[in-house]
Amino acid sequence: MVTTGEPAVGEKRVTWAELYFDLVFVFAITQVSGLLHHHHDWRGVAEALVVFVPVYWCWVGTTVQANIRDVDNLRDRIGILLLALAGLFMALAVPGAWGGRGVLLGAGYWLARLVLLALLVRIPGVWRGPYGVGVLVSGPLLVLGGLLPDGPRLALWAVAAACDLAAPVLFRRRLAAVAYHPTHMPERFATFLLVALGESIVGIGATAARARLDAAELTAVAAAFTISAGLWWQYFVYAADAMRHAVEVSDSRRDVVRRIFQYGHLALVAGVIGVAVGFGETVADPWRALGPGAVALLYGGCGLYLLTFGYTRWMMFRKVATTRLVAALLTLMLLPAMINLPALAVLTTLAVLLVALNVVEHFLVERTSAGDPESSPTAISAPSTPSAPAPAE
Repeated sequence: MVTTGEPAVGEKRVTWAELYFDLVFVFAITQVSGLLHHHHDWRGVAEALVVFVPVYWCWVGTTVQANIRDVDNLRDRIGILLLALAGLFMALAVPGAWGGRGVLLGAGYWLARLVLLALLVRIPGVWRGPYGVGVLVSGPLLVLGGLLPDGPRLALWAVAAACDLAAPVLFRRRLAAVAYHPTHMPERFATFLLVALGESIVGIGATAARARLDAAELTAVAAAFTISAGLWWQYFVYAADAMRHAVEVSDSRRDVVRRIFQYGHLALVAGVIGVAVGFGETVADPWRALGPGAVALLYGGCGLYLLTFGYTRWMMFRKVATTRLVAALLTLMLLPAMINLPALAVLTTLAVLLVALNVVEHFLVERTSAGDPESSPTAISAPSTPSAPAPAE
């Protein structure tokens, strides 16, 4: 068991139990997307976010405990399966979270936090940290909120979400004693983002499968897929290696894990979910004007996704992600003009913007690799070598 602040040694691989656990969260993200699909206004977005945070935090807690310990044993496999069951209870509760299933959502989350605390109970003082907050504060608040009407429920669940999100900051000194494995953590969070991107494919395919699939609808499918692929390209071609590099070389892995992975990926996944829900509104009827709600999800989700790379780059290397920030601002500026345009035009415009962004960054990275690291805003502060080119975040 790793409990000291010394660097973790060796390559830590993701276990099959963790990957099976992830399957539950494929379903959970689909459920959150469905909740947002039915309510596009600000309250609907707030309700979906407040429900998504405990789902996400359950996954984060499980990933962290699997990172700092050896979980490839009978006790921990059973524990991870129990956590998957708790996650399944939460996912089943999501569609009725603001109705009669609020208690089920809270109970599923509380069960997950109790199991996690039991798995880590051998670590001295583990309850005086984020895992203790989940058991003693946010879990009970979620259960209590499930007993209340919608308005008070939203307020209490928002407080519970804030407590969970604030815990790693409040207990950052205690977390300084934790040694994170630098290879396992980036792989796990990249997997979760890939799960969210899979929901964008579902948003395209499930809608298109019910359509006539004429030329316009197939063009809309191609444009939507280009957007999804463009989002994938931004992360897995330009950012994933940089994030892994940052956690490997950082003097404070605790801060990188908290800022880049736990918080940064919450925003990245939320942005992708918004885009996925937007796809469900666009592909089936490419000539229909979408209105403000669907356009806000599509363009706002993409804008949030790109803006988050500005945050992660600054947190990792204290450098400005100029191209992504410009693309994000352009996306958000285009949003009002897209409201009354046909869905096909809305999708095509966003697809062109993302392709242009990826093309620009490709040439910037190529120029950096050719030996002029200061000329590219995608270069990182660490020097590159012929055998190991610098990551491009």
